[in-house]
Amino acid sequence: MKEAVYEKPAGTNPGFALEYNGEGQLVSLQHPKDKDGMNWVKANEPWGKVKSGLELSLGVSREFTERDTLLETYTFRNETPFDIWSLGTSLGIYVPFPDFYADAHTCMTGCCNTHLWCGGNSSYICALRMGGGNKNLGMVLTQGSLQGYSVERDEEKLSNDRGVFLLHPENLHLHPGETYTIAWELFWFENKEAFLQKLNGYPGFVTVEAPAFLLLGEESVRFTAHVGGAEGAEKPLILQNEREIPFVWENGTAYVEDRPEKTDGQGHTAKRTGEYRYDILWRGKRSHAVFLVQPKLQELAERRCRFIAKKQQCRDPQSHLDGAYLIYDNEEKQQYYSHLDDHNGGRERVGMGALLALYLQHYPDPALEQSLDMYISYVKRELFDTRTGEVYNDVCRNNDWKRMYNFPWITVLFLELFRLKKDREYLKEAYACMKAYYRGGGSHFYAIGIPMYEMTGLLRENGMEQEADSLLSDFREHGDYIAGCGKNYPPHEVNYEQSIVAPAAACLCDLYRLTGEEAYREAARTQLAVLDLFQGFQPDYHMNEVAIRHWDGYWFGKRRCFGDTFPHYWSALSGLAYRETEEIAGSGIYSRKMEKTLRGVLSMFREDGSASCACVYPMCVNGRKAGFYDPWANDQDWGLYFMLKYAGIPE
Repeated sequence: MKEAVYEKPAGTNPGFALEYNGEGQLVSLQHPKDKDGMNWVKANEPWGKVKSGLELSLGVSREFTERDTLLETYTFRNETPFDIWSLGTSLGIYVPFPDFYADAHTCMTGCCNTHLWCGGNSSYICALRMGGGNKNLGMVLTQGSLQGYSVERDEEKLSNDRGVFLLHPENLHLHPGETYTIAWELFWFENKEAFLQKLNGYPGFVTVEAPAFLLLGEESVRFTAHVGGAEGAEKPLILQNEREIPFVWENGTAYVEDRPEKTDGQGHTAKRTGEYRYDILWRGKRSHAVFLVQPKLQELAERRCRFIAKKQQCRDPQSHLDGAYLIYDNEEKQQYYSHLDDHNGGRERVGMGALLALYLQHYPDPALEQSLDMYISYVKRELFDTRTGEVYNDVCRNNDWKRMYNFPWITVLFLELFRLKKDREYLKEAYACMKAYYRGGGSHFYAIGIPMYEMTGLLRENGMEQEADSLLSDFREHGDYIAGCGKNYPPHEVNYEQSIVAPAAACLCDLYRLTGEEAYREAARTQLAVLDLFQGFQPDYHMNEVAIRHWDGYWFGKRRCFGDTFPHYWSALSGLAYRETEEIAGSGIYSRKMEKTLRGVLSMFREDGSASCACVYPMCVNGRKAGFYDPWANDQDWGLYFMLKYAGIPE
């Protein structure tokens, strides 16, 4: 930048307490009546700083509006004798929301879950306090267009800091003397519903809602597009790949139902699967929504299971890994293993075995069952002690790290094997595994995927009443600890995250279903409300009802890249917690989101059965080009497992 001048707003507003640095950039933005005094500007990160190597001049003005909002206007000027073009991330505006994970108290009172949507002229940020509350900060674009965002983060903080966001305007071409303006308004709101109502009040702002942004098989694309201020006005133009889409237009809302198809180079209809973008144009403004069409769920699961058996199973009698399901590198077209924890022969990769065991219960296949039998031999030889219930971290019964997460995953695997094989030994081994988990202090650990309700029922159905009672006692102790902690979450591998809150909610929901005790119901309501704050509602299959996660691509991916992972398969844990919550919540507010949340992870699977462990969504992360699905198929199969189990196979 050549120069940047920042102006403070004239006067004051009772809804905003602002502080500035010497350059006039915001360093503190608070609500004066917030009892926690939360600063919505991340410490040591000035708001509104512009990053660019272009020879542009910048003027930033601020004013309080009659709507009790703070209007910020960024005007870029070309004061050179030459044309200036911007491309991609060459121009970025910092908006440093405090989205990081410290201790529980700091998270609950001083941090936010930041939901960004850079949707052209209809762009927004919905920042929700991590602990809940009615003073949340929203941002709505009122002039200009945003094409995406990037992230800069301190990698020494590893998984505990989402970083600082940079918003990227659309690509510009400024002649000498020309200007371009980006403007947005900041406002306070109570909850997601109030935020959407606020958006709908801005003329020309488009909000898109759909029953599903990820479609399966022959399902049609269905959505509504509401255009703010268009009630009684001319209708918009909606395009899909320059194809005009018909729709019903009523009171400023377009009701769309479309069956998208792809064509080959000669105009013939080709395969229907793939990504479809719908552009909404109204009075010179352009917004969009993005959908993905996948094959039928059974087809997707079948191809994935065959891919695992054929390409991800080690078949080497001279190796301890013989029978293991391993990482597959889609670039190198080969398996990969490292004793490094997240790349090894156990842990999250047990999800591949659980998926096959579930699939085979409904779709028998001798070749796949032979592969699964080989895998079970491997698990019992290398990863699990059938006598003690101990679960090991890697082959050779290695426990350099005794990891509590591993126990429920082996338990789930054996429960599915019991359902498949009808062999009580698997049920006994699942029981031994969970007892070992609780002997090891599991009641104070928020493990992922503990099948409390299912397992208790299976034990009772099969005459193992004593074992069911024993485990229910353990489950109660666990639930009582979680309820006692409330929002004071203990740190795990990450200080605070969606996959701490989701297991807490699922545990308490299961206990209420098992016992009917009101204390568990009330505690579950608290956890469900906090969990929902992670869930985005952007009109894009990558983010709609997909929980915020931002480190998994580094630990599990080939590219070793931090940054927002939209989607990541553990987002499905929110859907797992949302099951059968009507009675708990007093409405269907969460259960209605269950299938959409479970579907949200299915873009990680390809038609040929290959898969990706994470999608790193931002345009750039620390200057490194992102916006990619990682080449490794690693641990993502838990997402397909949950979808198949809870939303895919009719009872």
